[in-house]
Amino acid sequence: MTTRALIIVDVQNDFCTGSLATERGPEVAALIGSFLGSETADLNEYTHVVATQDWHIDPGSHFSVHPDFIDSWPVHCKADTEGAAIHSAIDTSKIVAFFRKGEYEAAYSGFEGKSEGVLLADWLREKNVDAIDICGIATDHCVRATALDGIKEGFQVRVLTGMCAAVDNKRGDQALNEVHAAGAELI
Repeated sequence: MTTRALIIVDVQNDFCTGSLATERGPEVAALIGSFLGSETADLNEYTHVVATQDWHIDPGSHFSVHPDFIDSWPVHCKADTEGAAIHSAIDTSKIVAFFRKGEYEAAYSGFEGKSEGVLLADWLREKNVDAIDICGIATDHCVRATALDGIKEGFQVRVLTGMCAAVDNKRGDQALNEVHAAGAELI
């Protein structure tokens, strides 16, 4: 029997309405919020719902006054700020663990994040999770990296494409093609 977790990737204020807002960020936050608020069979298939968060303290060259929007970015998701908070459309009481990443360096994959000192892959294994569904922001960066690392870690991976927002739609489509080619299911 498959034990599946939902991973909500970086649906934070700065990626929805703040310094690095994606075009569909608020819409995706609302979709995920509605999904979590429903009592559907789809939601009931998850034994755990977790979230990742950029949680920057001093990530070095990840922040730039002149960002290239590929490897360097404007200041965003500073630890303990409103910009780093999960968007208010999402009921965080449904989330059992928050995996924070990127304190002192760039971090794109949720698998780089820790909750109470435990890495995401280790936490999932402790809970006997063998399959993950991923949604969130941004398709072409953190969703992509989380999906690829999930595959590398041996999890069955599905990406909930309708509940993802890209920084750049063309790169977002390329990222989805890449994760599908690597073994993820796109739904």
